[in-house]
Amino acid sequence: MEAFKQHTGIVGPVDRVNVDTDAIIPKQFLKRIERSGFGQFLFFEWRFDQSGKEISSFSLNQPRYQGASVLVSRANFGCGSSREHAPWAIQDYGFRVIIAPSYADIFYNNCFKNGILPIKLSEEQVEELFQRTTAAEGYKLNVDLESKKITDDQGLSISFDLDEHRRQFLLQGLDDIGLTLQHEDKITQYEAAHNARLAYK
Repeated sequence: MEAFKQHTGIVGPVDRVNVDTDAIIPKQFLKRIERSGFGQFLFFEWRFDQSGKEISSFSLNQPRYQGASVLVSRANFGCGSSREHAPWAIQDYGFRVIIAPSYADIFYNNCFKNGILPIKLSEEQVEELFQRTTAAEGYKLNVDLESKKITDDQGLSISFDLDEHRRQFLLQGLDDIGLTLQHEDKITQYEAAHNARLAYK
């Protein structure tokens, strides 16, 4: 997994509360066996009408938000079923950071396992980001995980909190397998000792 230290990108707003995982990646697309390629189906039923045509009123379809890699949304983001396809779709679409007041626990944990940084800010701070995003075309944020700060080129500076274990998880680019492999020497020693005991018996 790619290490995350800091990221600068265009902000894409999804101004809705309780965005559930079925809205993020509808169930009909969960049959794919690959882990990649889900980005094209992100927010599918909000982005496209029944004939497959883009819905121009949906924010991420608007030209000003093309190439967005920082997603800003409202409270309880990622609620609903526990499908890991949701962060897969978000990452595959191009988002590296999500900013919202709160998240569903399982979705929040899955983000870290897939190299996405989910940041929790207050309702007031999120509202300010929405205002700044809609006021300026191509509005960008810089997210620095090392200093735990969000800044823009207009003087904004917001600090955010993050559990240190999860922070190190992203800074070092570790997933569950990578975390286990950090102890590879001890695992090898244990297996050798275990095999020796079996052989002795």
